[in-house]
Amino acid sequence: MIRFIDLIPGLPEEIALECLTRLHYSTHRVATRVSKRWREIIRSREFYNYRKQNGLTSGVVCLVQQQLPVHFRSDAFKTVGSMSFAVTVFDPASQFWERLDPVPKYPDGLPLFCQVASSRGKLVVIGGWDPESFNPTAGSSSPGGHDENKNALSSAWAYDVSNDKWTELTRMSQERDECEGVVIGSEFWVVSGYKTERQGMFEGSAESYEFGSGEWKRAENAWKPNHCPRSCVGVGREGKFFSWADSDPEIRVGTCRVQIGERTFICGSDYQGGPQEYFVAEEGQNGKLRKLDVGEEYKGFVQSGCCVEI
Repeated sequence: MIRFIDLIPGLPEEIALECLTRLHYSTHRVATRVSKRWREIIRSREFYNYRKQNGLTSGVVCLVQQQLPVHFRSDAFKTVGSMSFAVTVFDPASQFWERLDPVPKYPDGLPLFCQVASSRGKLVVIGGWDPESFNPTAGSSSPGGHDENKNALSSAWAYDVSNDKWTELTRMSQERDECEGVVIGSEFWVVSGYKTERQGMFEGSAESYEFGSGEWKRAENAWKPNHCPRSCVGVGREGKFFSWADSDPEIRVGTCRVQIGERTFICGSDYQGGPQEYFVAEEGQNGKLRKLDVGEEYKGFVQSGCCVEI
């Protein structure tokens, strides 16, 4: 347990801690250079938990996005060179965009087709193909998907971030390639997907995992058949699934949605390979879409995204 003492000379312990917890997350990197004591505290789990318990954390959107230069023409949007991906961060509160430095293990870009998730203020990059060898990276397990022979899978795994450990869950009722995982309250849902013999023919069913019993519960007619669910699944007020790809023609292709509290961040394009457009919806499916003004350097294809509470 880290003791919060002597943080700021001349101030009582409690007041000094309150001052540190109110620093914006963007200043933490500089603040850790003030002293060894500040660095230990700001990087500690207790500090993050204290800020979260007191409502001082901020939700930001993290996207795995194509980072190469783009060129616009009056009739097309084109990219130059090979595909290279990096993490783009959007802060809804300040409307600030930035691109993070490369991950040391992947200086030339993140794995192709990798997915991102968040856990206790950390961004977790999962799976994908090595951008140099095109071989699957270590830790590529996820609900459903397919093996190296394109056979759809019914397996599912849970990852413990703290202990860096994978645990296999009970298998789903059927194989589900290109399905989508969604967390609703305390339930984990796997939506749609297709079997090996039905390539590209997306199912209308879904399954929810009950952590108490370790069993899956199947739901029929939960999704619009023959529509890809990847990154675009939304949950309406009545608890029914819908596709954010249908919310606006400008984001109907390659749609990616990220939930930020009561708001939803959505991006996509109006044609295959087109520039990304960005919207924010207030209070779910029936909320009005507000288009964001974004610079051209952030118009590249978005591979996946999530919300990280910092």
